[in-house]
Amino acid sequence: MDLRKLKTLIDLVAESDIAELEVTEGESKVRIVKSSAQPQNQMVMMQPQMAHAPLAATAAPAVTAPVVAAEPAGHIVKSPMVGTFYRSSAPGTAPYVELGSVVKEGDTVCIIEAMKLLNEIDTDVAGVITQILVENGQPVEFGQPLFIVT
Repeated sequence: MDLRKLKTLIDLVAESDIAELEVTEGESKVRIVKSSAQPQNQMVMMQPQMAHAPLAATAAPAVTAPVVAAEPAGHIVKSPMVGTFYRSSAPGTAPYVELGSVVKEGDTVCIIEAMKLLNEIDTDVAGVITQILVENGQPVEFGQPLFIVT
């Protein structure tokens, strides 16, 4: 099936009340199902409309200073990938580092499991672990801060 036809079908389903569409063309078969996350997206889209309610229109605008997140002191060790964060190499074993642990550049500080592969994450600076920002077994995103080293 042509990619343009497929995109047109996806747009058709997205813009209509159709929850599911199945098309067979020759030996090709395509099934498009509207995501169940759609109602959540609609609620998020409604929030800006609520800000324009008549009550908000009559209230005097408030002047606030921009919120600036305080940067933690020290070097941030970030996740190089998406996966599951583990503090130790196996359940029941001691974590690679604890709060207050002294680390050298290249020391392993945790493991991130991605696609059933265990990837050792090393620190790129020497110092002391002052904060552990992720819980054991928690999913992490690319670039998410894991540790603070000072």
